[in-house]
Amino acid sequence: MTDISNVARLSEPLKFAYWVPNVSGGLVVSTIEQRTGWDFEYNKKLARIAENSGFEYALTQTRYAASYGADKQHEATSFSLALLAATERLKVISAVHPGMWHPGVLAKFIITADHISNGRAAVNIVSGWLKAEFENFGLDWLEHDERYVRTEEFIRVLRGLWTEQEYSQSGKYYNINGFTLNPAPVDVPGRAHPEIFFGGNSTAAQATAGRVADWYFSNGKDLEGFKENIAGVVASAAESGRGTAPKTGATQPALAAPRFGLNGFVIARDSEREARDTLREIVEKAHKPAVEGFRDAVQEAGASTKDGKGMWADSSFEDLVQYNDGFKTQLIGTPEQIAERIVEYKKIGVNLFLTGYLHFQEEVAAFGQDILPIVRELEADLARRNGSELDLSGTPAASATPTPGLVNA
Repeated sequence: MTDISNVARLSEPLKFAYWVPNVSGGLVVSTIEQRTGWDFEYNKKLARIAENSGFEYALTQTRYAASYGADKQHEATSFSLALLAATERLKVISAVHPGMWHPGVLAKFIITADHISNGRAAVNIVSGWLKAEFENFGLDWLEHDERYVRTEEFIRVLRGLWTEQEYSQSGKYYNINGFTLNPAPVDVPGRAHPEIFFGGNSTAAQATAGRVADWYFSNGKDLEGFKENIAGVVASAAESGRGTAPKTGATQPALAAPRFGLNGFVIARDSEREARDTLREIVEKAHKPAVEGFRDAVQEAGASTKDGKGMWADSSFEDLVQYNDGFKTQLIGTPEQIAERIVEYKKIGVNLFLTGYLHFQEEVAAFGQDILPIVRELEADLARRNGSELDLSGTPAASATPTPGLVNA
């Protein structure tokens, strides 16, 4: 059994998100059938299914050029805004690249989205790994660690403009001079401003997340691998004084400690054998040229770091068939097995799972009906055994019913 980390929040229920399929080709680079659409009507229905299935978040992907078998892409922020307008409770996270946005412009856009959605807008800051997109747009391409220098400044500008009047910041990449954005974001109890998600596996990414991000996202990882990532972020947060009382004379309270999100591709079937057979078929039917092209593009990230710990640095061909290493998390098997695996990750400090599927609409609904109730039972038992109670008061209940006969395909 997994030991319980001192950063695990046993009384807080896990949160669940799904990848928005706003790019063509589904979430695996394979010719296996994927009953998943990238158009808005499909995604609007999916978002409503998700928020009725106990999901709290959706993450919209940011891509500009055809890659890894996805030859069509909808822009992330506008697609997110449309999904926010089509839903009532779902929080939608827009993925954006520093270097393609000015942080002040993004801050204003997110404030508007926040008001339209009554406080449900969020961002995921992607430092950038697809060099060709930047160069073909005629934008500066920064080397690995320097991208995180820019990202940290970018996040500080966002937070400053969202929380202060006449905000100023002087840096290497951004200089803000006494700027005020009105209106401010929606005042949501328990939320200082729209949530800032940020990801990366490298040492530089972990350090940046520890200093400035609300949420640290990671590609798929096994338990030991993600323990290492969490430790790096926690160490950085501690060094910067996060989660402590504000210093004397400080104009703002210290940032709360970061939370942790992990990517995982879900294959839930009636038996473990069926689930493993599905994984085997996905890999056997992989679109080899697309996967290899993606590998060549992204493994520059790991190779360019000083310690070789960048995103995708240790990913095999089979891992990259799901382009965010979702198979590594091993959410594969029966609903009971997947729920047990999920709670093992909670013990090490995971607060949120970002999930992908072959057939999104029916499998998201099935997750809410078949897996989430087991997760909640296991969480409640874990909390009681460790002297606390699981607080579900602010957590949406799953109410959607999957379409019979569609999932086990």
